[in-house]
Amino acid sequence: MEIGKTVSEMQVGDFAEFTKTVTESDVYQFAGITGDFNPAHINEEYAKNTMFKTRIAHGMLSAGFISTVLGTKLPGPGTIYLKQELAFIAPVKIGDTVTARVEVKELIPEKNRVILRTVCRNQNGKEVLDGEAVMMAPKK
Repeated sequence: MEIGKTVSEMQVGDFAEFTKTVTESDVYQFAGITGDFNPAHINEEYAKNTMFKTRIAHGMLSAGFISTVLGTKLPGPGTIYLKQELAFIAPVKIGDTVTARVEVKELIPEKNRVILRTVCRNQNGKEVLDGEAVMMAPKK
């Protein structure tokens, strides 16, 4: 079984990314899994009257892309998510392509912790989510 990077295998500035185009199916499945059927996400007629003028994806769907990077790429398999702070900056619309990026900000070897900047951008490079995660790095 593959194990992700340990604290000693990472450096400040290391990064990894995951990119996905958000589909209508993604939004409906996320609503079904979480129970969040806010009409801003699933009802176009309702959404036309919002400030976004169309349906938007759940903010936590984009946050989930960050989890993908953390759990599969950096630090990777075996990582334990301890904390996440998020700021939702701009909407993600159905059809947008989102790139989640995590970058090592700080390493705390004595506690086996990694602090990472977490950000998502759309296909135009516009930041849609910004945050910081604290992880327990895997051990070999």
